[in-house]
Amino acid sequence: MLASTVTTMQDNSAHGEDSFLSKDLGNGEFLDVVMDGVTGHGGEQASTELKEALDSGELNNSADIVRLLSEMNADFYSVGAGRFLLTTVSAVLGRGDIIQIISAGDSPVILINKDGHRKLSGHAGGFLHVGVAKAIGASEILGEPAQVEITPSAGDRILVATDGITDNMTIEELAEVVGNASTPEQAAETIEDTIKGRLQEGYVPKTIGVRFRYDDRTVIIRFF
Repeated sequence: MLASTVTTMQDNSAHGEDSFLSKDLGNGEFLDVVMDGVTGHGGEQASTELKEALDSGELNNSADIVRLLSEMNADFYSVGAGRFLLTTVSAVLGRGDIIQIISAGDSPVILINKDGHRKLSGHAGGFLHVGVAKAIGASEILGEPAQVEITPSAGDRILVATDGITDNMTIEELAEVVGNASTPEQAAETIEDTIKGRLQEGYVPKTIGVRFRYDDRTVIIRFF
């Protein structure tokens, strides 16, 4: 796996229901995950338990992650019957020379490089949320998570975020910030400063709804 640097940023002051995991697996390999617990539906417990399961699991490929998500979905559904213990998840697993992306819900994964940017998974921006229906715990049998596989190149950058980020900055804005930053930390700081400014103003670009949405926000940014 190509060498990379990573940073994380989280503000859980709105509801306390986002979780994240950024794990060094050795030899440049890694696991980056964001989880967005569904507000009012046991989201904090669901996202925390899923994080712990992913952290302790033996995850060598996307099939292992999908298997674990299916097991957690069954556990959550057996307790909450699709109404409680709900969380979305987007995971980025770097093993060998490839990166595998697995998503259930609406937290986007974005690839940024010299050629521009590409959304690899997830829905981003605006008031239409498709994530809850696909959340872990929402149905008795987990639907097939979205899966994408890429081979990273030097200079590639990957952003994984919950909707507290993407409801208040467009994908194009995020890609520009990450593409222009010298380090992941600089990118995260600029994103946080932008969102804090919009919180004070109460407005965001018309393309994502005009009015600011106050929500937990989590982002993982990795530079190769």
